[in-house]
Amino acid sequence: MNALLSTSRFSLSALALAAALAGCAVGPRYVQPTTAASIDWKEQKTAEGWLPAAPADALDRGEWWKLFADPALDELAGRVQVSNQNIAAAVANYTQAQALVRGERAALFPSVSLDGSGKRSGTVGGSSTSSPANTFSVTLGASWTPDVWGRLREAVSSAQANAQASEADLAAARLSAIGSLATNYFSLREADAEIVLLDETIQGYQRAFEITSNRYAAGIAAQTDVLQAQTQLVNAKAERVGLQRTRSTYEHAIAMLLGVAPADFSLPAAQWTPMVPGVPLGVPSTLLQRRPDIAAAERSVAAANAQIGIARAAYFPNIGLTASVGSNASRVKDLFGSANTLWGLGLSVAQVIFDAGAIAANVDSAKAGYESSVARYRQTVLTAFQAVEDQLTASATLAQQEGLRREASAAADKTEQQLLNRYRAAQVSYTDVVTAQAAALSARRTLVQLQVNRQNTAVALIQAMGGGWQAGWMEGNAKADAAAPHPAASRTQ
Repeated sequence: MNALLSTSRFSLSALALAAALAGCAVGPRYVQPTTAASIDWKEQKTAEGWLPAAPADALDRGEWWKLFADPALDELAGRVQVSNQNIAAAVANYTQAQALVRGERAALFPSVSLDGSGKRSGTVGGSSTSSPANTFSVTLGASWTPDVWGRLREAVSSAQANAQASEADLAAARLSAIGSLATNYFSLREADAEIVLLDETIQGYQRAFEITSNRYAAGIAAQTDVLQAQTQLVNAKAERVGLQRTRSTYEHAIAMLLGVAPADFSLPAAQWTPMVPGVPLGVPSTLLQRRPDIAAAERSVAAANAQIGIARAAYFPNIGLTASVGSNASRVKDLFGSANTLWGLGLSVAQVIFDAGAIAANVDSAKAGYESSVARYRQTVLTAFQAVEDQLTASATLAQQEGLRREASAAADKTEQQLLNRYRAAQVSYTDVVTAQAAALSARRTLVQLQVNRQNTAVALIQAMGGGWQAGWMEGNAKADAAAPHPAASRTQ
């Protein structure tokens, strides 16, 4: 009885010691690293009419692709989020990271096991006789390694940070996939628009070829005029074939993003509306806090910080507690009798005495890993600021260029028409007409390309800011450029 009481006191003391030490932690407290920051953007400060930014780190990313007001793009974006294989891989990685968190958290609790066995034995041969004997046993055991120095808690924190980084990677995969979809979609629609331009141009070149042929047959024009007109016509047809190939390439890229074989996907030609969402007044720089790559980089810093605590915990002893209760009997019904019950309690302590500096090396390695992750985080933030400034500059520049290109295209169209009329009146050579036609076509195609560049720049800006800028406080400021008439719509031959 005294031995039992002594053992019980020992066990209670061990448990009390473990509970007292469980609050100890050897890892450094995590503090989010500081980064270069600005409350507004350089390009916003230089742009007329823009306001200083106000903090708004809780903005919702929203369905940013709907800013372009294109139902076909909306439908494709919904399919990408379901079928894109990069997104599917990111979802699986996030699920795996969550499972690792649960696994690390389980180590904080005791493990309980139940063992049972039965055996029947006897002798074989010999002169003596004996009846077979039965032996049954059952044992309930428990073991626990108290998190005395916070090593297990640091492991859980590290796993949680990694899971949050995986969640950010998932958001980045979605943002990247839909951004790539939008870019390829707008480029495909640009090809459609240029094909329409070339079709109209080919019709005009065909009429010009017929005019020169008639003039040559009447002895009014030289054969070189006919050859030049024919060259213009054939080159335009060849360019149309090349544009059709370009369109097919973009269509294949969209199929890949949707997770389907190119042979099983087609996107019919449709009228293109070059809607460009305007940047709202006072877009805050704190939008960058939503960027998935920045969130993932910051969570990696937190995980690296936890690894320092895990490495430091190796300096301290490992403490383990075990307990068991069991019974042995020759009959199953006697297993649970008090006379056959055996119990045991144990406390184990293990301490490294000499390791030739291995633990110190692991701690130094963890610290270096932390410093490396901090540097990557800060570089990610700086890169994000640069990306936004670049896209803001490009957005403002392209908007100014579009007005100028539209004016140049209109002037080139008038020049082409006037020179064609003058050629019919035998006032200019056909070389002048060819030059004007080439300049007019180039101006029209340049305008179309600039319009799609504006859309792609808007997509890049949205990605640089981590998503769209739909939010209640911005609803009154959201604005979009009205779709201008297609440059070929008002053209006449």
